[in-house]
Amino acid sequence: MTLDDYILNHISPEHPYLYRLYRATNTQLLRPRMASGHMQGELLKMLCSIIRPKTVVEIGTYSGYSAMAMASGMEEGSKLYTFEINDEQEDFTRPWIEGSPWKDRIEMIIGDVQEILPKMDLPPIDLAFVDANKRDYCDYYHFLMRYLRVGGWMIADNTLWDGHVVDSAYDRDAQTIGIRKFNDLVAEDARQGLIELNILSIRDGLTLIQKLK
Repeated sequence: MTLDDYILNHISPEHPYLYRLYRATNTQLLRPRMASGHMQGELLKMLCSIIRPKTVVEIGTYSGYSAMAMASGMEEGSKLYTFEINDEQEDFTRPWIEGSPWKDRIEMIIGDVQEILPKMDLPPIDLAFVDANKRDYCDYYHFLMRYLRVGGWMIADNTLWDGHVVDSAYDRDAQTIGIRKFNDLVAEDARQGLIELNILSIRDGLTLIQKLK
């Protein structure tokens, strides 16, 4: 038994709908590891229960697991807007979202978040979740900070990138370079007192950021 298996056997059980979604993700989609899965999904749910966000923006929907995990911890009347730039993903993901117990809390939007979000009349964002192209993480960070309320939260996924961030063999890999630049950027903002910051080693690395100014 691995440590991850041990953890999965000792945390709250996975919602049956999310369990079915994860199985379908693994059997029907390429790169199923991109889905958050039970361990991370349970953390996202708990964070939403603690933060109690009214407006959530996610960049990178993929199969919808993380969106639905977060929505399951959100209150009635709250809304999660999840942006997916790959229109080929819609045929799989939208039916799962629309068939979920949390469909009223989730709006899936196909397209570039940096083009669409500025045209939307949204209140200040309480929580943002970033799980998209790693090369663009710095751009997403600067973009979202304009809309995130003071005291709001940002969560960035894959920020340890399977350990590649400390492996010189990946010094020329564009995705690894993107993650390293992002980690350096937010570390500097934390030193400047603009944000509060921590990196959790859960799964592939999860960075928690709170906007202070």
